[in-house]
Order: sequence, then structure tokens, then C-alpha cells
Amino acid sequence: MPFRFIKKSIHTYLIDYPVAIILMAAPFPLKLGKSNPVAPWLSVVFRVTALLLPAPMDHPTGLFRVVRYSPHLWVDRALGVVSITTPSAFHFTGLDAWYYWVLAAAVSLTTSVLKAPEMIAAGRNVAFGCCRCCSAALGRCDRSSH
Repeated sequence: MPFRFIKKSIHTYLIDYPVAIILMAAPFPLKLGKSNPVAPWLSVVFRVTALLLPAPMDHPTGLFRVVRYSPHLWVDRALGVVSITTPSAFHFTGLDAWYYWVLAAAVSLTTSVLKAPEMIAAGRNVAFGCCRCCSAALGRCDRSSH
């Protein structure tokens, strides 16, 4: 597996919605809030934001399909930066702080370091294409060429 393996489709189907839902619930079993009672609820607010973010994105799970993938990644990165600064801003310590720092590191890795470069063909993004030999530039696969 290549080092930069998180393609648009992986980000869309396996990260955006499932991770947002998991991280919305995670603060409660982890018993966040010992250093500051805001810690678990702030995570819920961040994750609701992250859950709503893909709705206007131009991908198969987008509801409105008006925002391109690149701005979506920048907003994800901004949420990562907010996660880095949150423990200092709200004086979180212990597990509360570590939760946000680990979350920020994971966001940074998935949106920057491990993000696969997007292929461009015929002026269109083909990140959802199944292969390079078919008409993936049109957003569909011509299986007859396989």
C-alpha cells in the first residue's frame, strides 16, 4: 500500500461520516470533562460541524454538491487547528487535553500527510474512478475496456 493512500473516496465513505459519529459519542465513555466540564460537549459541537461539512460537498454522499473537495479539506484542517488550540484555550489537562491533541494529529495526518494526490484527466477530478484505463473522467466506468 502506498504511503499516501487516503483517496477522496476513502475520506468520503470511511472517514467523514463514521468518524464524526464515533467521535461525537466517544467523550462520554472516555469520561472527558474532569479538567473542565466543557470538554465533552465541545467535542460534540466540533463533530456535529464535521458531520454537516460533507453535506454540501461535491461527492456521491453530498446532499447539495456545491463545494469542491479542496475547500472541504481546508475546513477539516481548520478543525484540526482548533483541536490543537482547544486544550490551551479552555485549560484542559490530562485525558481531556490528550483527546484533542490526538484528534488534531489524526486530522492532520488524514488531510495532509496521508492524503493521496488526485488524478486529473480531461479537466475533471477522477478520484472516484475505478481505474485509469476507462472513462473515469466522466465519473463512470466503461467496464468493456477491462
